[in-house]
Amino acid sequence: MMLLEHHAKELLGRSGFPVPEGILVTSARAGVGAAALPAIVKAQVPVGGRGKAGGIVFAQTESDLETALTRVMNMTIKGHRVRACRIEAPVEFAAECYLSLSVDADAGGVRVMMAANGGVDIEDPSLRDNILWRVVPADLAYVDAAIAALALQLPSQLHPALAEAGRDAARQFFALEALLIEINPLFVRKDGSWIAGDAKIVIDENALPRQDGLRARIEGNAALYPEMALKMEQGFDFVVLDPDGDIGLVTTGAGLSMQLIDELVARGHRPFNFCDIRTGGFKGDPGRLIQVFRWIVEGRNVRSILMNFFAGMTDLGELAKLLLVAMESVPDIKRIPVTARMIGNGLAEARAVFAAAGNPIAIETDLETAIARATARARPVQ
Repeated sequence: MMLLEHHAKELLGRSGFPVPEGILVTSARAGVGAAALPAIVKAQVPVGGRGKAGGIVFAQTESDLETALTRVMNMTIKGHRVRACRIEAPVEFAAECYLSLSVDADAGGVRVMMAANGGVDIEDPSLRDNILWRVVPADLAYVDAAIAALALQLPSQLHPALAEAGRDAARQFFALEALLIEINPLFVRKDGSWIAGDAKIVIDENALPRQDGLRARIEGNAALYPEMALKMEQGFDFVVLDPDGDIGLVTTGAGLSMQLIDELVARGHRPFNFCDIRTGGFKGDPGRLIQVFRWIVEGRNVRSILMNFFAGMTDLGELAKLLLVAMESVPDIKRIPVTARMIGNGLAEARAVFAAAGNPIAIETDLETAIARATARARPVQ
């Protein structure tokens, strides 16, 4: 999960990592008059590419600030609606550099990366050769040594700043159990001092039970992290991908859900949601199914529901009974045709349960057949 830039900078700043002064606002009115001018208005969304999308605007006057906030707060960037903006003080700098530390799962270590030229074009293929990197064991001593070695390969006027910033970032990387800390750009001033122009922190959701500060920050800003707050509250993943989507998904596993999303998009459909409901956690309780059904029927354009259940721990006969209870609890679901791909333990009993109830859910064992049946019930996007 990626933190918003504002919260990433708050975390870094509290540890002594230099960051520009800035405030977070959740409405255009709240921001006007609340910050010193000139200022930079920065959309707070958990994706990169905000600058190229027009989500970062310089404001010289109060009128500029009001106009910028109004426009940016009404933007959607890469599918993420802007719910907040950071108003930040501009920084004078002599160089824009790049610094990142990330978990390299394939190598089983930490990837340390540096570049003398950072900024919005860092991912340009023509510039990749300018990025220095090393992969080392996930140990602070090894990471510190890699940082020192890479910094020495940079221009002499940048070496001290990148070495110090790297050491500070490494300590936060391990303290937060982060998957990624990226500072891009890392501004280096003429006097050699440095400051984070932007900051990206990706946290490991599995570490949240141990990271009380991170968990409290997310819970305290639930409106800005709706999907993660929901997962922490409900215990599973449900993300609305497209408010105008035509097919709702109920699936057991992130991979299964992403596979269905890809298949549906390829067929000209717009999936309403991502869902990983985790069947092993039902334990005779239809609560999760009821909640998912309630969210799906809120989709104004959902005309078909596709389920994918691979039963291991969960018995499909028991699941069928829970689905019927959930459908009775959310009557609006009955206006939408439901197709379920089911395979695994208890399939025969599930068929019998649905047959006795008048077959409110069509069962298929073949995934391709289930997809075809569900999409046939929803008009493809023209």
